[in-house]
Amino acid sequence: MDSTNHRFFAPCPRGLESVLEKELHSLGVLTTTKTDGGVGFRAPWSAMYRVNLNSHIASRVLWEVGQRAYKTEHDVYTAASALAWPDWFTSTQTIKVKVSARRCPLSSLDFLTLRIKDAVCDKFVAATKRRPSVDTERPSIKLDAFLDQNTITFYVDTSGEPLFKRGYRTGAVEAPLRENLAAGILRLAGWTPNDVLLDPMCGGGTIPLEAALMARQIPPGLSRAFAFERLLVHNPQQWERLREAARAEQAAHTPAAIYASDKEPRMMTVAQRTFQDAGVANDIALKQSDSLDLDAPADTGVMVINPPYGVRLSRSDELESFYPKLGDWLKQRFTGWRVYVLTHDARVPKLIGLAPSKRIPLFNGALECRLYEFVIVQGGARRRLTPPKA
Repeated sequence: MDSTNHRFFAPCPRGLESVLEKELHSLGVLTTTKTDGGVGFRAPWSAMYRVNLNSHIASRVLWEVGQRAYKTEHDVYTAASALAWPDWFTSTQTIKVKVSARRCPLSSLDFLTLRIKDAVCDKFVAATKRRPSVDTERPSIKLDAFLDQNTITFYVDTSGEPLFKRGYRTGAVEAPLRENLAAGILRLAGWTPNDVLLDPMCGGGTIPLEAALMARQIPPGLSRAFAFERLLVHNPQQWERLREAARAEQAAHTPAAIYASDKEPRMMTVAQRTFQDAGVANDIALKQSDSLDLDAPADTGVMVINPPYGVRLSRSDELESFYPKLGDWLKQRFTGWRVYVLTHDARVPKLIGLAPSKRIPLFNGALECRLYEFVIVQGGARRRLTPPKA
């Protein structure tokens, strides 16, 4: 497998495509194609292992196993039938087929899903006299198909659970910010492990956790399983060598301090447990506090804020009261800092009373947001900042 360059596609949160492409290059994956919603790449099988293990930004890694032109539903069935499914997994494993499309002329994606499932099962019956069962909840193997106007592309999901599920969260609390989006925000902010970091509204601790993993060079996938381990073409020895090498390269501590706080005791408990499970509890200074009571922990640093919009500050009057206080707090206590605020509320710069030096479009799930950069400078200089065009 490793002597061949395979085609893969790594989806990511919209707005992070360039960040993901740079990350893939840093992992030794040089042949990349950036598209809306992800990055395609050509690489050996071992690179797929590296990306699953090390990517902070990708949502999953899909292995492209076939592509063909189509016009009818029967063409889709024929295209799926032509692929060597029994070479990649067994009839005793469960499957799930997911179909997505853009400008597809065929009327029913549900019917296409059924036809692809039939083609896969018929292929197994012809080859082994047995057919895999379908499990839509926890399948062993996930198969993806994407149709554009003329072409269908088939993928085998090598990740299984989405890559933003790092394997550290043991509780039932759903983080409002997915881990790969948090990591992408840190990259867009230009934060490095040598910068002091503060998240004053950390919630369950997603942003400081991602920073600590980056700083300690702990691969985000080191504590979880992957779907590729269930494929017949998996190389367990190669995979274990890669994991052992990654463990050996971890740093003993973070170069600069990481600070996190939240005013809710329940979220502090969740964050502390998550940091402990990830092995980075000693790298993050965690404090229960209202954000506006905090002082700057250093003369310069990077602050990242994901305000709890729609959850704890849901009413318009609460937002209009909170953001001016936030702006005053930043001006009074954080001169010399770069501050990044992720929000879907376009009024935030005006309410904060600071002109953003950057506005970066990002999607938090289906919610369109902006990541605003504010450079906190002395008195009059703030008023000379000219807002750039959105």
